[in-house]
Amino acid sequence: MKIINVDEDNFNEEVINSKQKVLIDFNATWCGPCKMIGPVLEKIAEQNDNIKIVSIDVDNNQDLAKEYNVFSIPCLVVVKDGKEIKRNVGLISKNEIEELIGE
Repeated sequence: MKIINVDEDNFNEEVINSKQKVLIDFNATWCGPCKMIGPVLEKIAEQNDNIKIVSIDVDNNQDLAKEYNVFSIPCLVVVKDGKEIKRNVGLISKNEIEELIGE
């Protein structure tokens, strides 16, 4: 599965109404740690069909960032049945991300 770019137009469809667990990657193009975590998330997305991974650029989607109280990035938020169940702020390893999503 590939990482899906999400914005305010497709957020409800891709995240809130998703039948599977979703990992939201709140990030920005200028963020060094975000650039480092991106390839790790791509690998996880390729290896796992049981979780949807979406990417949200906080600069272009400030209302979503505000709604999820994202003040620091990268911020990974796990959503199940439309509700946040876990969160991590900052750069973490592939193993830590897999623990976060429950793999």
